Amino acid sequence: MTFFRSLSFIAGCAICFAGCGKGDSKQHSDYPIRSISFTEVKFTDDFWAPRIKTNQEITIPIALHQCEITGRVDNFRKAAGLTEGYFNTEYPFDDTDIYKILEGASYSIQMFPNPALEAKMDTLIALIQQAQEPDGYLFTARTAGEPGNLHKWVGEKRWEKTPDLSHELYNCGHLYEAAVAHYQATGKRSLLDVAVKSADLLARDFGPDKLTYEPGHQIVEMGLVKLYRVTGKKEYLDLAKFFLDLKGNGRRGAYCQSHKPVTEQDEAVGHAVRAVYMYSGMADVAALTGDSAYQQAIDHIWDNVVSKKYYINGGIGARHHGEAFGDNYELPNHSAYCETCAAIGNVYWNHRQFLNHGEAKYYDVLERTLYNGVISGISLSGDHFFYPNPLEAHGDYTRSEWFGCACCPSNLCRFMASIPGYVYAQKEDQVYVNLYVDSHTEIKTAHQTIALNQKTQYPWDGKINIEIDPQKTATFTLKLRIPGWTRGKPVPSDLYTYLGSEKPGITVSLNGEAIGYEIGADGYMALNRKWNKGDVVSLSLPMEIKRTITNECVEANKGRVSVERGPILYCLESMDNNYNVLKTALADNAPLEHKWEPDLLGGVVTISSNGTKAIPYYAWDNRGKSEMIVWLPRE
Repeated sequence: MTFFRSLSFIAGCAICFAGCGKGDSKQHSDYPIRSISFTEVKFTDDFWAPRIKTNQEITIPIALHQCEITGRVDNFRKAAGLTEGYFNTEYPFDDTDIYKILEGASYSIQMFPNPALEAKMDTLIALIQQAQEPDGYLFTARTAGEPGNLHKWVGEKRWEKTPDLSHELYNCGHLYEAAVAHYQATGKRSLLDVAVKSADLLARDFGPDKLTYEPGHQIVEMGLVKLYRVTGKKEYLDLAKFFLDLKGNGRRGAYCQSHKPVTEQDEAVGHAVRAVYMYSGMADVAALTGDSAYQQAIDHIWDNVVSKKYYINGGIGARHHGEAFGDNYELPNHSAYCETCAAIGNVYWNHRQFLNHGEAKYYDVLERTLYNGVISGISLSGDHFFYPNPLEAHGDYTRSEWFGCACCPSNLCRFMASIPGYVYAQKEDQVYVNLYVDSHTEIKTAHQTIALNQKTQYPWDGKINIEIDPQKTATFTLKLRIPGWTRGKPVPSDLYTYLGSEKPGITVSLNGEAIGYEIGADGYMALNRKWNKGDVVSLSLPMEIKRTITNECVEANKGRVSVERGPILYCLESMDNNYNVLKTALADNAPLEHKWEPDLLGGVVTISSNGTKAIPYYAWDNRGKSEMIVWLPRE
């Protein structure tokens, strides 16, 4: 099967990183920790696997249909000369919806093989190949644009409006990410060849003594790094760094993080999606070049976000205007923006922070964002979407079937299918379990393959069994992430705290016998021993109901409390409660009880208190417009 060839090729490129720098003494091999790819993990759980299946069966087909009826696919036909007419959709970045759907479909068919979907992908890729200009340029807003009447964001010359709103480089970034995912999942080079041809053009056009237009909307940096990892072409990595180093002189300042050079930035500002895509690109370049100034900058920015600009639902971006971060501690609830794409980008960034530092606190943020701020963006049925994700609604928010600017639905298409790639990781003889999901993986070390089989009903139950099956008896360290919420830390800062004293209540056993443990400063329980085939580690995390309060500097939440259990945040929704939920209080001494309700909202644990019922935040607005609230008055 060609897939195995592709992985071997990628592994070979990874090995050559240290030596393919052509004299660059700063060349590094990559992140010190290796994430176990989505291609190597199979989900068998009742929470994520059905969502990934729904993504393939419902969300991706809907997105493809919308791309057809809104003219996005026709833009490629017109650029290819197959259909008469001109570019005729609202935004010049509409091409990226096709790319993101292809990326998601690639992830998806790896978990759930689907010949019909793969054939549809082949058809779309053939169309993209035909739309690409001979020198590699691929941008239907120009190629299919009406001469003398181009889209208002598109300049007369290639690339000239890239720093502003043309999104030419943004489109390239999504193309490159889709191409790598497709190649990894199928072994086919069809889309990868398109991406390489495009990236070669960028390398010819941009650089010192050439064009110096900075990307207005970041993501090309991440895409170029992914292409570099696959091809070993160092000019792609160099170009990613070149684009980042152009920041500080941009036309639009803080909005697109160009108010200062990237190494001088220490606060999250501007458009939240652009920001986290840039921080992710910086992390990639830092890992591959050893540029400590890049890493130091994003470490400072990360501290700023988690201590002053992070919502309890895992969202980022306080302001609708500019889809932007607000000032420190500016975290309004009803007007919170918390764009779905920003939550997805925050997962990308925190994953990279973990791969570099190996600390569980980054996964504490990632997990909270994943279970709350990301999946709230899509309905349980997979066919309606939120763009912003507020923490309070007055009957004025509801999910939509689609958007003119469709970045969130197409981003969900690609992200939902990629979640298996976030569960496991490896560093030398250390094997990390970062998320608890009923799943199977086989991790290849230098000496053998280690199979892990995880059995759990997480996030509703904190009991996790992990069967370890090395090919032969071997000594290595199994590192289990102990979530901050089990240890009295809802987030790794003082932005949120729990009311009341917390007892860890964590237990662990090996083959049925309790064993002692320590939780390291990195937030992991490290079990180092000689492992035999069939060994079973049983971990029990206490699923207590928690009351959460906010730092007093956050005006919006003074005198208010929220409720969570495990990684799940809760809210009140009007259809579950026969009174105005916006005026409901939760006293500190009110009893709280949880209950598993298999027939409600796809099966959820609810929390009740004196007749008031709360549901998981991610599941609100699945039964029609409603009032909703997360932060309740304590009196």
